[in-house]
Amino acid sequence: MAVRSCTRPPAPGFKLPKLKPGSAARVVAVLALLACGGTSALAPAMAQELTFPPLPPPIKKTVKVDNDKSGQKQMLVQAAEINYDYTNHRVSAVGGVQIYYGGSTLEADKVIYDQTSKRLHAEGNVRLTEEDGKVTYGEIMDLADDYRDGFVDSLRLDSPDQTRMAAARAERSSGNYTVFHNGVYTACQPCKDDPKKPPLWQVKAARIVHDQGEKMMYFEDARIEFYGTPLAWMPYFSAPDPTVKRKTGMLMPSVRSGSNYGAAIDVPYYWALAPDYDATFEPMYTTKQGLMLQGEFRQRLINGAYSIRAAGLKQADKSAFQRDDGTRTPGYRDLRGEVESSGQFAINNKWIWGWDALMVSDRTFLQDYNPRISRYAIVDPLKSSAAEGVSQLYLTGKGNRSYFDIRSIYYLGFSESDSQAQIPVVHPVIDYKYTFDHPILGGELGYKMNFTSLTRTQANFDAITTNAFTSGNCVTGDPAAKSPANCLLRGAPGTFSRFSTQADWRRSVTDKFGQVFTPFVSMRADTASISVKNDANVGNYINTGDSNLVRAMPTVGMEYRYPFINVQSWGTNTIEPIAQIIVRPNETQIGRWPNEDAQTLVFDDSNLFRVDKFSGWDRVEGGSRANYGLQYTTQFNQGGFVNMLFGQSYSLFGQNSFAVGDASNTGLDSGLDTRRSDYVARASYQPNSTYKFTSRFRFAEDGFSVKRMELETSANFDRWNALLLYGEYAAQPEIGFLSRRQGILASGQYKIDANWVLLGSALYDLNAEKFSSTRVGLGYIDDCLILALNYITSYTYSGNVSANHQIMLQLSLRTIGGTSVSQTVGNASQP
Repeated sequence: MAVRSCTRPPAPGFKLPKLKPGSAARVVAVLALLACGGTSALAPAMAQELTFPPLPPPIKKTVKVDNDKSGQKQMLVQAAEINYDYTNHRVSAVGGVQIYYGGSTLEADKVIYDQTSKRLHAEGNVRLTEEDGKVTYGEIMDLADDYRDGFVDSLRLDSPDQTRMAAARAERSSGNYTVFHNGVYTACQPCKDDPKKPPLWQVKAARIVHDQGEKMMYFEDARIEFYGTPLAWMPYFSAPDPTVKRKTGMLMPSVRSGSNYGAAIDVPYYWALAPDYDATFEPMYTTKQGLMLQGEFRQRLINGAYSIRAAGLKQADKSAFQRDDGTRTPGYRDLRGEVESSGQFAINNKWIWGWDALMVSDRTFLQDYNPRISRYAIVDPLKSSAAEGVSQLYLTGKGNRSYFDIRSIYYLGFSESDSQAQIPVVHPVIDYKYTFDHPILGGELGYKMNFTSLTRTQANFDAITTNAFTSGNCVTGDPAAKSPANCLLRGAPGTFSRFSTQADWRRSVTDKFGQVFTPFVSMRADTASISVKNDANVGNYINTGDSNLVRAMPTVGMEYRYPFINVQSWGTNTIEPIAQIIVRPNETQIGRWPNEDAQTLVFDDSNLFRVDKFSGWDRVEGGSRANYGLQYTTQFNQGGFVNMLFGQSYSLFGQNSFAVGDASNTGLDSGLDTRRSDYVARASYQPNSTYKFTSRFRFAEDGFSVKRMELETSANFDRWNALLLYGEYAAQPEIGFLSRRQGILASGQYKIDANWVLLGSALYDLNAEKFSSTRVGLGYIDDCLILALNYITSYTYSGNVSANHQIMLQLSLRTIGGTSVSQTVGNASQP
């Protein structure tokens, strides 16, 4: 097209020819009109804005053009100066150029549009802000007029997800395929004090290919640098781009080692099969035992989710699970593995149901191999190993003033000493509780129910004397020598089904003197069907055969409190005497009912004023009793408090339930088994939000010797916190603790700076004069990196009883992935 000079401006009323909006011809016509002084025909001022159609009043040298075939997208060009080159068919925008198109903005010192090639050439402080918030910087940028294709020199890219990229040159094609030459990628923010300083970590690669359609990033000849220092090199790796939450591909491998399987590497592969379900396949190769396959499938439905996990291998050297004395552990077998499943679904906003399921080849498989897909896997160094596996099916409902739960449970013991036949199968256990939402006789009325049914095929005895421990005469030997003094029956063989219900009413009344009277009434009833197998020696502890039992326990009582409050300028003092009278009949049929859920009993300040101090339904406290104590509280105006409690329980009349042992001797040696109970005390002092001191005691009723003592202190500062706990517990030979126990637990955490933290804990057995467990860890956490190094020593009582020393290193790079390396330093067998 020839260049023609303008001899005169267009006449008034001049109109543009009818050309296709957005076409090159129309753009040329508009710019020619400008070159010929057509501003007077289009607007009264030199500042112009051309749009088609219609033409709005101009305010700057701006061009707004329909640039999409559909006519829906427009390009708005704004600059200090717009020039047209007739010969080369180029339009130049110079000075503070801003081009708006399809939600994207291009800014530069100068932009040249080539009509022939339909490309934009931008140079000088180029900045491209895309519709998704991604910002690209460069010195030179060459793009197609729709920004889909092009290249950038000296590129720097910032994305809205706080990731950054840089490259000497980048090329984009098809609108979603970008190649970065000599590229750098990081998810870390630049240093505020020195932005030119290398970030905490970055990946440098000869080429970084970003496929936005596939949402993947491919790194070629890549090295990972920390503070600019290369620490790892990989010829090739890929990762989902930062916008992706789930993407099919290889995950970061992890490395570990163990004495039984040697060195091992886990290489997980993730499948994003659909928006609602996915899977992970994670083979683990070991140097001693060969290949272990493991995988997990997960699916989320409209009202819940479920997963299925499995792992298994054929061991190459099962002799690794044979002790030096020839004893074979449960792991001494060719094929080992496990299958798990779990799920939970909402029926509505008040009801849910779900399940957990576990099946293993042997009881120590999970401990020996710790498959990462298992919900019992130890992936957190602060998490203890599980003592048992649980398979259950449950239904739970929760209302405003009610609760319902039913579940059937199968327990799998993980200890080598566990006998599965001695562990009960719970057919169902049902709990229901309801509290009326309006007063009944001026007080609160509620009721609760429990139904438990279980089966055990073999008696579970527990030796509690030195003689029983050494000879094993709980099961064999002369039956006449068996008595609760030698052994406890933790679980009777057979089937036990019990239904219990209890109604409670209480009301608090405060008189004009400030005295608080709380009368209470309860009525409990139990019925049971029992079938106890006549195994060896079981008859010495509980009646064998079939029986049906019924018992009831009515209770009335009164609790009295009279707080005396003294107000001072610095705070308040409160002295509160507390007394409780409970009247009820004796507990009946003690020892005839199996005790499954009430074997734990700790008498301390927390249950001094409980009406029934047993921990479960299988025992019910009987006999009239008085509980009394004195509580003192000081509350400081500036914060902080002092609280003390001292009290005792007294068996008024009737039979003391805690003085009569059942098959498990529950209640004996508890401090409640005498007419006057032991004394219990608590003293707490918290001067401010930083320090806290708490002590709990149980003193013998005769002689005031210490039966139980716990001293706890903690401090919590801005940068560090610490906890120290000392426990001392007297011998309780009637329930199997033959000697006094003492121990110290200490833990602490120190925040070195905003990111680094040092933590540790230790449990020391004063009687054995050895550490039971220790943990020391160093961690770093910020917006782009998690790094943790932990050293753990713990005693394991599943499988081979041993002391395990383990070092675990965990590393996670944001948007790239995480990995871990663990190694067993030692594994010394314990006697």
